[in-house]
Amino acid sequence: MDGIHDLGGKQGYGPVAVDHSGHVQLDHWEARMWAIAQTCKASDWTGDWWRHITERIDPAVYLNIPYFEKWMLTYSTGFITSDLCSTDEVIAGHPKTLVPPPSAQSVADVLETVRTGGRAAGWTAPSGPIFDIGQNVHTKVDIDADHTRLPAYARGRTGQIIAHHGPVPLPDLNAKGITQPEHLYTVVFTARTLWGAAGSDIDTVRLDLWESYLDVS
Repeated sequence: MDGIHDLGGKQGYGPVAVDHSGHVQLDHWEARMWAIAQTCKASDWTGDWWRHITERIDPAVYLNIPYFEKWMLTYSTGFITSDLCSTDEVIAGHPKTLVPPPSAQSVADVLETVRTGGRAAGWTAPSGPIFDIGQNVHTKVDIDADHTRLPAYARGRTGQIIAHHGPVPLPDLNAKGITQPEHLYTVVFTARTLWGAAGSDIDTVRLDLWESYLDVS
């Protein structure tokens, strides 16, 4: 989905404000949203479906609300579509029927879940990898999926494969609840390849890209 979220390479949005004075301090509601995100989920959610919900936020809203407010809208929508709560309960801020809270998790357990990203192992693909490490590949130009991990700024560009990670579910289908493992590669691009003459041949960008995003260069 080529929505407002895909801002890489876009111009006219002004500078990115970066505070180098110390650690980021979250407001109370932001810290609470982070805690909800680490402890609440539905069995039918995938990371790609979560991202796709965020991508569907109205552009005017997306550009004008804080980061964790995007999370709030995404989780609220996910909870409603998974029948974990109703729209009225979200608006009210509390459930109609109180239920016991889940067992408390230790900070160490939560951080380990975040570190691993809940990834599972043991996926297999129907066939072996098409591309080899060190091979030059060309990214596809046209992507018609509702959700994809190939950013617009990297389409139709030539890069080099520097790593192969084995089969991983294709995000384009995983967002629909379809698990179809496909070989995943890390591809390196020079900044000049991506940004033209304004880019540097010294600087590089590395992207993890699925096999169907790539063609032989």
